Amino acid sequence: MVRIPEVRSLPPSISYPSELPIVSKRNEIIQLISNHRVIVVAGTTGSGKSTQIPKMCLEAGRGLKGFIGCTQPRRIAAIALARQVARELGSNWQHIVGYKIRFQDTTTPGTIIKFLTDGMLLAEAQQDKLFTSYEVIMIDEAHERSLNIDLLIGMLRNVVSERDDLTVIISSATIDPQKFADAFSQSLGTEVPVVDIPSKLYPVEVIYRPWESESDSDEWNYVDQAVDVVEELIRTEKHPYLRGDILVFMPTERDIREAVQRLSERDLGNVRVYPLYARQASWEQEKIFEPSPHRKIIVATNVAETSLTIPNISFVVDTGLARISHYSPKTGIRSLPILPISRASADQRKGRCGRTGPGVCIRLYSEEDYLSRQEFTPPEIKRSNLAEVILRMLALELGDIESFPSLILLIAPPFERALSHCVSWEPLMMTESLLLWDA
Repeated sequence: MVRIPEVRSLPPSISYPSELPIVSKRNEIIQLISNHRVIVVAGTTGSGKSTQIPKMCLEAGRGLKGFIGCTQPRRIAAIALARQVARELGSNWQHIVGYKIRFQDTTTPGTIIKFLTDGMLLAEAQQDKLFTSYEVIMIDEAHERSLNIDLLIGMLRNVVSERDDLTVIISSATIDPQKFADAFSQSLGTEVPVVDIPSKLYPVEVIYRPWESESDSDEWNYVDQAVDVVEELIRTEKHPYLRGDILVFMPTERDIREAVQRLSERDLGNVRVYPLYARQASWEQEKIFEPSPHRKIIVATNVAETSLTIPNISFVVDTGLARISHYSPKTGIRSLPILPISRASADQRKGRCGRTGPGVCIRLYSEEDYLSRQEFTPPEIKRSNLAEVILRMLALELGDIESFPSLILLIAPPFERALSHCVSWEPLMMTESLLLWDA
């Protein structure tokens, strides 16, 4: 049964943080929401897209007939953003904002703005293929191009041709947003507007510190290098004009735990060390955003790369590595190797320390290494076994598997070999596997 929010009225007035770049585009975005069925909003992480666009939807009169839904790739972002928007709306209207993640749903009959993971929206689509409980659906962080995001956008391309009362907003970093607009323009037969949010970044100094194996130890690695760099930043005070927190990027949870333990064992004065990764308990993740008299050192995976804006970061220490899923159609093997990140990801990490003031980004690799890397991380659909997507298509009854590419976002169709490998499965295997699918 589709649940429609019981809305009596909308907030009489809405305020916006003046320091956020998106505020300068407020009137333009509200007008576009009122007059277009699909819009694309592009801007750097931290420009205010995730928190302010749902409020602009309220100002445009949306939310009276259905949810204003905003998807997030990660649960920590859905929780943090819901709480931030609720705070900004004020105590009288906090109740209209809720979030829904796996095993936790804070929405009520009066909820209007609903933050949820993209996986949860896909799960809802099993019972509501036209998303009829939503008046607005905003796909946030679309540039990440996860399988869930591509599948949702592919579905929404079909839904907007059937529902003229649904507004779709695609929010992306400044990574070729025109491709998203073109994909929907083909479905609607009309041009989809793209709004570019002006950047408001402070200067960030980039320092390259490539690590090399110590001559007396073959065990020296990026964790050793990162720990030493953090200690040097705190003890030497080479940048006395910067007293903010430190964000360290590691590729794995194991690396994070090792770095946190080693930093905690060192006498670094009035500092606290925090881990941050996707599978972490919500109450542990929330500690990072709480005010503290201590200087924070946050050791994170790429969950902190785009989904979240952690306040008061002055230094970023970037190992230049991440776990990146990879599937070989030739061998049929899926793996999660530690690989160098793309230049776009490295730039996203650098931008974590240029939000509220000048920053310093220390890269534990050479400039030549950075320049030799691929420009963008390939979309997940290009480096995955497509079996999961096909199983979801079957569950959602989206159509013939043979027409799979036409249903998924045509920005970057999956490799033909990967597709043929999946559609060659025997029907019985597909049916049995479908029973094991966990949305």
